[in-house]
Amino acid sequence: MQTTTKPRLSLLRIIEMNIGFFGLQFSFGLQQANMGPIYGFLGAEEATMPLLWLAGPMTGLLVQPIVGAMSDRTNSRLGRRTPYFLVGAIICTISLFAMPYSSALWMAAALLWILDAGNNITMEPYRAYVADRLVPAQRSVGFLTQSAFTGLAQTLSYLAPTLLTAFVAQDVLDDNGIPVIVRIAFVIGAILSISTIVWSVWRVPELPLTQDEQQLLESKPLTVRSTLAEITDAIRTMPRPMRQLGVAMLCQWYAMFAYWQYVTFAVGRAIYDTSDPGSAAFREATLTTQQAGALYNFIAFLGALALIPIVARLGARMVHAACLTASGAAMLMLPGVETPAGLFALMLGIGIGWAGMMGNTYVMLADSIPAERNGIYMGIFNMFIVIPMLIQTLTMPLIYNPVLGGDPRNVLMLGGALMIAGAFATLFVDAGHRVPREQKVLAG
Repeated sequence: MQTTTKPRLSLLRIIEMNIGFFGLQFSFGLQQANMGPIYGFLGAEEATMPLLWLAGPMTGLLVQPIVGAMSDRTNSRLGRRTPYFLVGAIICTISLFAMPYSSALWMAAALLWILDAGNNITMEPYRAYVADRLVPAQRSVGFLTQSAFTGLAQTLSYLAPTLLTAFVAQDVLDDNGIPVIVRIAFVIGAILSISTIVWSVWRVPELPLTQDEQQLLESKPLTVRSTLAEITDAIRTMPRPMRQLGVAMLCQWYAMFAYWQYVTFAVGRAIYDTSDPGSAAFREATLTTQQAGALYNFIAFLGALALIPIVARLGARMVHAACLTASGAAMLMLPGVETPAGLFALMLGIGIGWAGMMGNTYVMLADSIPAERNGIYMGIFNMFIVIPMLIQTLTMPLIYNPVLGGDPRNVLMLGGALMIAGAFATLFVDAGHRVPREQKVLAG
């Protein structure tokens, strides 16, 4: 919640407060890079693959709005958001340790539900924590720094199995068919998940509530009924720019979720001429896709930093439309690549789009919502992410064979078209405008 005594933070402190986001996003990166192949190793069919990813959208839909409303109403010795960081991080750590030991498809799917619940418990309060802690003029730096850490963390998480081949051969498998390098990568992720969160909350603790804020909090009891009533009221009175973001979010997150699910299978067909998850060629396709994922996330890391002055000059709306267009063009061209080098070249567009998705949308959102409702609106905004994922999960099995010909490359073509549609929709959002020079001077 914004206070009159809120201090400006140095760039170092903004970086430190977002280090926990590095651990959180390393966990997400491990999922994106490895859950599709893990499901394939355990015998999943391509057409029903999205149903096995249902955990992400469902836990986000259920957990984030509730946790957001609860964190707005929490007043503990550790702060409003910190208790949720720590609980979520512990759940993530345990799930990451257990995931590569899955002995059956149902076990991996169940663990993903638990892991995503932990991630979502941590994610929403973290977004609100940044909005709480920073003055409005520093929010674009805060959220784009988060985006940069997303890119860096996912670069390393995607690249981890490849780097580990220097010590363990990629064809060395555990009894369940999952490569040993994948197991080691998940152990690394488990350690990072808890350690980075602890570092951030230790180095940049939450601000104490003012007397007025405490009185306001006391008038909002932390009960199930009051929490649900708060969520209902917040949805009913949602700011207009936030509603307008819904169409763009539907397009971009349907596309990105489909990309994560099917890119490995598309690369297997396009470059390695294989659709057999048990083949050596498919394991090679998996490593190539992870390397490409590392590259686009590294581009997102650099791109997010580069976007800070560009967004300050041009506004988040126009910049985000350009980012989504770049990502859409790359997805449309990806099915035609024939070499890893061609795949890596297209990661420039995917990375720019990912940087925008993880930063620009939150800049637009933070400028549109009341400060005293940062937590709940950050949680509700996550519904704009998970509902498209849920729609994709339920519709893809229906259209995969009859409409898309049972070919994962056509899934990426659909994703590219939706990204470009999302760019067009972004232009109609009444937020993220270019800030006049004199206003920027006053804000600084």
